[in-house]
This record gives sequence, structure tokens and C-alpha cells, in this order.
Amino acid sequence: MKNIWTIAKREYDNYFNGPLAYVVMLAVLLPMGIYFSLILFYSSQQAMFGGGAAPDIQPVTGLFAFLMIFLSPALTMRLLSDEARMGTLELLLTAPVRDSELVVGKWLGAMLFILTTLLVTLVYPLVLNNLVDPHIDWLATLSSYIGLILLCGAMLALGVGISAMFSNQFASFFVTLGLLFFLYFMIGLPASLLPQAGEVFNYISIQNPFDQMNAGTITLGGLAYYISLISLGLFVGTTAIEIRRWR
Repeated sequence: MKNIWTIAKREYDNYFNGPLAYVVMLAVLLPMGIYFSLILFYSSQQAMFGGGAAPDIQPVTGLFAFLMIFLSPALTMRLLSDEARMGTLELLLTAPVRDSELVVGKWLGAMLFILTTLLVTLVYPLVLNNLVDPHIDWLATLSSYIGLILLCGAMLALGVGISAMFSNQFASFFVTLGLLFFLYFMIGLPASLLPQAGEVFNYISIQNPFDQMNAGTITLGGLAYYISLISLGLFVGTTAIEIRRWR
């Protein structure tokens, strides 16, 4: 556990040692702030004419999930592929660190960065809670954030697994982007074309469990799905590192 935490802290610090952390935060917080302002403006305009529902946090958390399709590859592309390119991966493999500890530590470092960003976004439900009467449903908000954490964890785990397979970080970026885009959007096409197999494809979709949690419903199937994806990504990454060790 100590090795995992040491690697995670190192990766977390590395994000802030360069421009990547600030670029990613800007890419998340700026559109979310603009979108949140537009939601408040639209709701106030509706209220002036005596109609419209009270604003909630679901559209904002949904935007964060959408942005993670593009940001997850950026956060994970260099974690292991760049180590392999620069030759530092061989040094890590000679250290008293298990392959699984290395992969989990890299993933945890990226997760800590995302959790830091999510912590900043808590300003939106806090502001909304002061503007809406009665106050917002905090249980539904908690469900949305649990869904976001699990979704981000799954995306980052898949990105780390793919990063371990490549020595080129740009190849890692585009393969991860393609996989996440497919799981988030394209997997729904077979479901619409093949109604009998729709349930299977809908279950594979990485978006559907999050949509349920974002609506305030946490299901055991959704939790199991994201935990399975996280485990799969970390397993693939560990296997890829073991193959590099014995190559």
C-alpha cells in the first residue's frame, strides 16, 4: 500500500509541475461555469413569466461526464507509455514494486487529480442550494457525484490499461479516445438496430449507468459495471507491464 501511495503522490504532483493540470482544469471549469450561468439565466427568465422548473445540478454533472471522454486520454496517455518511451519504465521494473502496484498507483494519481477538480465543482450545487427554494435534493446530488466518480474511475482505468500497451503517448491518446467514444456513444447504435439485443448493448454502454445515477438512482448493476471496468483496465495494464518485464 505504501508503494501505491508513493507512486500516486508522485503522479499527482507531476500534473501540477507542468501545464497539463491547469489546462485540464480550465477545459472543465470554464465550460461548466458558462453552462451553469446559462442554466441560471434561462431559469430566471422562465420564473419571470411564471413557469419553468427549478434548475438542478444534473445538466452540469452531465457536461463533466461528457468532457471526461476527451480529458481522460489526455490525463492517462503519458502515465506508462511515456515511461516506456524514455526508458524509465525499466528502472521502475527493477525497483521493489509489484507490477500491480505500479499500475494502481498511476491510476490513483490520476483519480486524485480528478477528485480535486470535482471538489472545485461543488461550488455549483452550493450556489444552487442558496438560490432554489426549497433547497436542492442533496441525496440526488450525492448520487450524481458518486456516478461521476465511478465513471471517471472507469475511464481513467481503461486509459491506464491502454497506456501500458503503447510506447507512443499519442497512440495511447487516440486509442483511448476511440474506445471511450465508442462505449459512450456508438454502443447505442446496435441497440437501436437490434431491439432484441438492446438490453445487452445498453448494459455495455458506459453512459447508461451514469445517467441513472445522475437522475438519483443508484443500482447494484451500475456499481458492479463500473467496478468491473476499473478492474479490467487495471488488469490489462498489469498484464501489459508483466509482458514488458519478460520480453
